[in-house]
Amino acid sequence: MEVLNSLRFPFKVDAASGQLREEHDYDSYIKQLIRQVLLTNLGERINRPDFGCNIKSMVFDLNNPATSSFGKTIVYQALTQWLSGYIKTEAIEVLSEESTLYVSVEYTVIANGEKRFLNVELSI
Repeated sequence: MEVLNSLRFPFKVDAASGQLREEHDYDSYIKQLIRQVLLTNLGERINRPDFGCNIKSMVFDLNNPATSSFGKTIVYQALTQWLSGYIKTEAIEVLSEESTLYVSVEYTVIANGEKRFLNVELSI
């Protein structure tokens, strides 16, 4: 499935043409949207202060079942709130090891019904 007029994330300019780079692969586009939600802290966007999920703030939290459960909850809520028109979140895993947080998202792309996985590693 092709995506029309979708900017690449992270934001890039094509050096040859000077134009903004666009994303034409739908799976890549969806993964970019998920990363944007996961990597944005609440209050970081001026016109959308409630966008994001604050998962980065959990990097140094205790590694225990309660922390993992809370991480799963905030990721699920954020993805459901912001991307429910694109994906159906199936499963989320959050694991903390020293100064690195591992987030795994299993989701179904609504447009084509295909299951996908995305792993994101956060560290400070």
